[in-house]
Amino acid sequence: MRILVVEDTQVLGQAICERLTSLGHGVDLIGDGKRADELLKYQSVDLILLDLNLPGLSGLQLLQKLRQRDDDTPVLILTARDQIEDRIRLLDAGADDYLTKPFDFGELEARCRALLRRKQGYATNVTEHGNIVVNRDSRQVFIDGALTVITNREFRLLEIFLGHLGRVLSKDEITDHLFNFNETPGPNAIELYVGRLRKKMGQGDLVISTLRGIGYVAEIAKPSSSQ
Repeated sequence: MRILVVEDTQVLGQAICERLTSLGHGVDLIGDGKRADELLKYQSVDLILLDLNLPGLSGLQLLQKLRQRDDDTPVLILTARDQIEDRIRLLDAGADDYLTKPFDFGELEARCRALLRRKQGYATNVTEHGNIVVNRDSRQVFIDGALTVITNREFRLLEIFLGHLGRVLSKDEITDHLFNFNETPGPNAIELYVGRLRKKMGQGDLVISTLRGIGYVAEIAKPSSSQ
């Protein structure tokens, strides 16, 4: 999904971005708390990884401003503080989870999956949608038990639709979640990826309808009643 990493240690920030990008997520890095706050006023993301010691605006201040705007984006705090009182203060301020530095990248990935899954309302990383099974751990998709080969970008698009079933999504909304800030998709990019995903889903129960001039809406087809 779309993840924003707010970390002023460039080496660590880049390492996190590379690791999450390799898993298929769209990841952007900002090293200044004030810049991140300005961005988040008009740009939505699916998950924020937030360092505490930032120039411009501290991680705690950024978190507080985010929650004051009633922004419920999941926030995973990256902190060197390991005192219980610090953790309580962060959770009370609206953090969803935290990791103490130094951390294991495997644990970071697992916590990111858990927060993204929770935001979409799923209890596990393996979910069923009609005859489609999605495994977010392995990033695999099965239709009627058969593995469907799917690219990272197509998998991200599938997650976007599954996370917003029954809701009309404009091209701009899809673009915001599908591409990084430094990417400049062409005017027909969304149509191209939606077309590819439709083809990959083939016999799957996911129905993606085009609403001309508005966007797209995805639904899971209801099984036909037996005669």
